[in-house]
Amino acid sequence: MGVLDYFKSIPTMSADEARKFLAGKNPDEYNLVDVRQPMEYEGDHLPGANLIPMAELKDRIKEIDPDKPTVVY
Repeated sequence: MGVLDYFKSIPTMSADEARKFLAGKNPDEYNLVDVRQPMEYEGDHLPGANLIPMAELKDRIKEIDPDKPTVVY
């Protein structure tokens, strides 16, 4: 990953669009990543979400399947 990769535009979706996307798919078809802190995750998170706090994302990026769509919140 080069420095210019940090400036690429990425698609975004509203909460309603995310709900529709998740409702229409099998959980094995996508990556659902919660980038909040562990205390926030423990308080409430979407079922099936994988906790990877933002500060750890660079070191744990290989846990995300690049062949699947990824929803990050």
